[in-house]
Amino acid sequence: MASNVCSGWDNSDCEGTEHCPPRCPRYIDDAGDPVLIELYDVPVDESLLAMYDAVETTTMALPPDDPAERKRWLRRLTSEGWNLVATCNDEIVGHVAVVPADASEPEFVIFVHPQYQNRGIGTELLEHVVAHADHREHDELQLNVSRDRPRAIAVYEKVGFNVTSTNVIDLEMALPLEEPIVTAVQQPPADRDR
Repeated sequence: MASNVCSGWDNSDCEGTEHCPPRCPRYIDDAGDPVLIELYDVPVDESLLAMYDAVETTTMALPPDDPAERKRWLRRLTSEGWNLVATCNDEIVGHVAVVPADASEPEFVIFVHPQYQNRGIGTELLEHVVAHADHREHDELQLNVSRDRPRAIAVYEKVGFNVTSTNVIDLEMALPLEEPIVTAVQQPPADRDR
């Protein structure tokens, strides 16, 4: 994981190369801050734990309230799945875990630090998940979201997720990884409709 994010880059003219990851890792959030999104493939560290210390537990009991249980949960996510983190000013401000890593239709969870919400970071992380999932040859992404999170539901629907099942507490949503969605999220910055 990179420890420094340059605050002077502008990737809006970038046309990408064959060496680029499935989606450009550099992003300027809606507050004008540079954010780097990359694979998280290290043991659970203090930066990830610190982000989750600030995240409130949802009605679906995630992340776990108890610090020891939260650490066990994160260890399971990082050992059984693949993960992405968003960093800003050398701190993890967002995290996505996709589990199990070898499933054709894995589930994922996504969280953004409360101080960095409403800045487009969650949407950017979500588009990274779609790009990386297609690159890893998953067929579909699935998630559960609490009914009391209409803003999150709207973001998922905007990306292309559809409700597949409902109950009193939450919605199950899925996104088949097919055209044109996967092509759109993998475009280099200069080609994106922003």
